[in-house]
Amino acid sequence: MTNRQLFLNHVGQTSEAPLSLEIVRAEGCKLFDADGKEYIDLIGGISVCNVGHRHPKVVEAIKNQLDDYLHIMVYGELVQSPQVQYATLLTRHLPASLNSVFFTASGSEATEGAMKLAKRFQSRSQIISFKNSYHGSTQGALSVMGSEYWQQAFRPLLPGVLQMNYNSFEELENITEQTACVIAETVQAEAGVLVPQNGWLKALRKKCDETGALLILDEIQCGFGRNGTLWAFEQFDVVPDILLLGKALGGGMPLGAFVADKKIMDSFTHNPVLGHINTFGGHPVCCAAGLAAFKVLLDEKLIDQVNDKEQLFLSLLKHPKIKAVRSRGLMMAVEFDDFDENKKIIDALIAEGVFTDWFLFAANCLRIVPPLTISNEEIISACAKIIHVLDSI
Repeated sequence: MTNRQLFLNHVGQTSEAPLSLEIVRAEGCKLFDADGKEYIDLIGGISVCNVGHRHPKVVEAIKNQLDDYLHIMVYGELVQSPQVQYATLLTRHLPASLNSVFFTASGSEATEGAMKLAKRFQSRSQIISFKNSYHGSTQGALSVMGSEYWQQAFRPLLPGVLQMNYNSFEELENITEQTACVIAETVQAEAGVLVPQNGWLKALRKKCDETGALLILDEIQCGFGRNGTLWAFEQFDVVPDILLLGKALGGGMPLGAFVADKKIMDSFTHNPVLGHINTFGGHPVCCAAGLAAFKVLLDEKLIDQVNDKEQLFLSLLKHPKIKAVRSRGLMMAVEFDDFDENKKIIDALIAEGVFTDWFLFAANCLRIVPPLTISNEEIISACAKIIHVLDSI
């Protein structure tokens, strides 16, 4: 049997019609399938491969760590150099109040841990999230997902969750002294790249300060330079109480984290002891890879190139069938009439050697979140193929 048939028979599926591309190699901003076909990758693992696929320094760091040790014991009990070094470097590039890192194995797990931390520290139970938000698919994260379409089949979910409209000033009044935390994406990704408007994020921060609620900002997709600054919240003059990280955090390896002030994080150390534990969070190989990728991001000044590359995309993505292009750095949503049209375009682009997809809450929008290392030549080539497909459909 072929690998494709074995995949369909034995690997858990997430849709009735998976893409089923058999990718055998990835390098930089390119993917290569079993037939030798080359694809320009406009997805980047959905914001995972910010420094490109298999960056040599990331691969080297992984190999070096393999020679030392793999898993030793549950996270947080032993001093493991990759964890310590990565946490230290991360906090040096964060505001002073974000000084304690709890590593997890995924972004969803970071969401789960942050919600537990807020409830434990505040001794409150209400959690507020926003419509069309995405924070993961585990039960707790699903409870704060902003869409009944994905929630309805799995109820009952966590009680005490209130959802509000993103960018609504009026609804901020729903935040009260009973609210443990408010969780928001700094830039809503799966909604089709929605950006905070007119000082709304600062107003949200202010309301949390007034009521004592903790502000959790989810930068699992938009962190690590994706939106043109190292952290997206820098662009809005706010600092969260808890920051969620994932995806690009691991440099291509599975890794998540939530970051807070040590006085908040230490809530997990007592009443009960081991208030949050994680077997594979902060895996040494993943931390070594992430640390190397973070150094590449900083040393190669990849973030400095993001806005120019965004403008190049915007200058080339002009066509009567494109209704709008929403962007923040190299996170872009190209809007079409409906999902059916968008799906035809995506399928045609894959046939043309451009790998992309759609957004969970904006199915009529084509996703562009390439590695930050994408070259101008690759941008020009990808956009030319997009225009060619739009002309031919």
